[in-house]
Amino acid sequence: MSGIKASGQKKLMLFTGRAHPDLAKEVSDNLHVDLTPTSAYDFANGETFVRFLESVRGSDAFVIQSHTAPINQWIMEQLIMVDALKRASAKRITVVAPFFGYARQDKKHRGREPISARLMADLFKTAGADRLITVDLHTAQIQGFFDGPVDHLFALDLLAQHFESRLDTSRVTVVAPDAGRVRVTERWSDRLGGVPMAIIHKKRDPDVANEVKVFDVVGEVKGRTCVVVDDMIDTGGTIVKAADALFDHGADKVVVAATHGVLSGPAVDRLKNSRISEVVLTNTLPIPEDKQFDKLTVLSIAPLIARAINEVFSDGSVTSLFGGHS
Repeated sequence: MSGIKASGQKKLMLFTGRAHPDLAKEVSDNLHVDLTPTSAYDFANGETFVRFLESVRGSDAFVIQSHTAPINQWIMEQLIMVDALKRASAKRITVVAPFFGYARQDKKHRGREPISARLMADLFKTAGADRLITVDLHTAQIQGFFDGPVDHLFALDLLAQHFESRLDTSRVTVVAPDAGRVRVTERWSDRLGGVPMAIIHKKRDPDVANEVKVFDVVGEVKGRTCVVVDDMIDTGGTIVKAADALFDHGADKVVVAATHGVLSGPAVDRLKNSRISEVVLTNTLPIPEDKQFDKLTVLSIAPLIARAINEVFSDGSVTSLFGGHS
């Protein structure tokens, strides 16, 4: 017989950067796979060093890193980890970015602007990534920026189950905080049994970051419980103004569901002092104690990420987890 038959089986190895170790540990516990020991530190000038303390040759490597603040440092660390894996002969490298940095910069709004989301995808591909796994991208077309398979996970079921157990869905209206969230809101409506939808018409000031002016509410919200759904909460301005607009139009109660809790700057104070009854987030990003408040509920995304990693490793179907949606 010609050739040589390789010994051993396919090997899953799990790696994490330093941005969100608690989530990585939860994922590893769900997979029953230990995190690979890694040495990572910063030099005096801020450069990052990474070395894996076990052989990774021939492995199916999954590198978890949430792009939290300081975002550029953690993106760079993940790129360096991917490069180290490639040079150490990992067979396949999958970048797991529960929150994908720069996803909001997915198109040019005006001349002489970057498309930073595309640049991010190019950087990971150049570093050596074969595949991406991420949760609730700001816009789904970002999947096309990466030259390789992208597994786009959705937190909808996790978040919807939470509200189904606590709200009378016959009185619920699902609200899109802007036109860009309409498709997501339609899926929420279907998931909750065809509840009504409403849309908030807003306009941003293109010259002022994170500044939103709410204009009007389209849809029936009077006397109803409004579930405002978004992919992320950053400074909280959009969500709080959306809630105020809903109450101005007669809403009885407003709750908020979002996948990513960026919670920058004044977000916690805004949400805490708003008329919103509950803010439900997942732990795609770390939410430290100083950013937690009474109205906040944090659900774990780790079981979903672990299931997706297992499907990828076993050559199964990730889209089957979401009824064929991607």
